[in-house]
Amino acid sequence: MAEAAANSDLCQQEGYDFMAAAFDVYNELGSGFLEEVYQESLELELVARKMPFVSKPALSVYYRGTPLQKHYYPDLIVLDQILVELKAVKTAAPEHEAQLLNYLKATRKRVGYLLNFGASPRLQWKRFVL
Repeated sequence: MAEAAANSDLCQQEGYDFMAAAFDVYNELGSGFLEEVYQESLELELVARKMPFVSKPALSVYYRGTPLQKHYYPDLIVLDQILVELKAVKTAAPEHEAQLLNYLKATRKRVGYLLNFGASPRLQWKRFVL
């Protein structure tokens, strides 16, 4: 029980700060733009908030200890702790969640956010904690 509570608190303040940036982007742009527009806008917002991030890092995937030639490219890693996958679709689908979970597994990060800027009338988002 204590572990579940500790997991729910993992990067909680950092997540609030990150989501405030994401809501500002959505409030400014609304829905309807390409994913790349939201990516660039969110990056500008994170810079303005002095929140360090890495954009589209190459993640190695391993099979039995051997690195594969295939890499994953999540949209952002924020504060070196939070993995972020962005979408700009009418509604997020289970395969988008699976994509984020695979990224979390590949990076061994514990916290991830799936953001869908294509939803209307509000930003669609989901937080994952492994």
